[in-house]
Amino acid sequence: MQYDPIKDKAAALISIFPMLRKFFYAAMNMLLLRQRYVFREIRQYAKDDLKFYDAGAGFCQYSHYVLKHYPQARVFATDLKTEYLSSFAHQTPERFSYQSADLQYFTPKYHYDMAIAIDILEHIEQDVSAIRNISNALKSGGIFIVSTPSDTDEAARFTGEHVRPGYNKAELESKLINCDFNILKSTYTYGRFGALSWRLMLKYPLQWLSKGKAFVIFLPFWYLGIYPISELLMRLDMSISKNSGTGILIVAKKI
Repeated sequence: MQYDPIKDKAAALISIFPMLRKFFYAAMNMLLLRQRYVFREIRQYAKDDLKFYDAGAGFCQYSHYVLKHYPQARVFATDLKTEYLSSFAHQTPERFSYQSADLQYFTPKYHYDMAIAIDILEHIEQDVSAIRNISNALKSGGIFIVSTPSDTDEAARFTGEHVRPGYNKAELESKLINCDFNILKSTYTYGRFGALSWRLMLKYPLQWLSKGKAFVIFLPFWYLGIYPISELLMRLDMSISKNSGTGILIVAKKI
């Protein structure tokens, strides 16, 4: 499946109707379990004057979260799609800067307290080069948060933009260690409960929409009935340890 066309349509709507951005972020917070995991780790390690590097920022929802919750924080974001970044930049120009960049070849000129790469590495052919460049952008003791599909995620195998079908967790840990990181946390996400929530909240609705736009009329009723169940499933996923899952979350510390 190709996700970029869907994301491009969403970005185009936001650029035309900027007021939609807050609703879009709120919808992602409700639907995407991944964001909840990442926000939790940001809260654990962030400080008031955080210098934050959003590597592969996409819609800048993580930049937005940091700027909103840490009024003294400064954020630098990169992505290949400059239009995503520029449409966000006007909101807090004094604390947000950005640059179009390929993470395989780019290292920021400043150093940061925290960096994230959320669903990015599986898109990058030379992933070790990207990890090394992010490592070089962090201060000693800086925190790196990585989220990516695992090699058990069947959906990742058929995502057109991916260059690899997810990661083996031990393999990803090894790549981070070889780029001067110590592993602080390495866990699976989207276990049995989270994967079921993903199917209910995203997989099935997207499949229906692909069959015909008329299904959009049905979706509000679907979400109204299914959301309480999915919310419970996501909370369960975050509260229990898992031996496997379709996602991986790693928190690492720069040596």
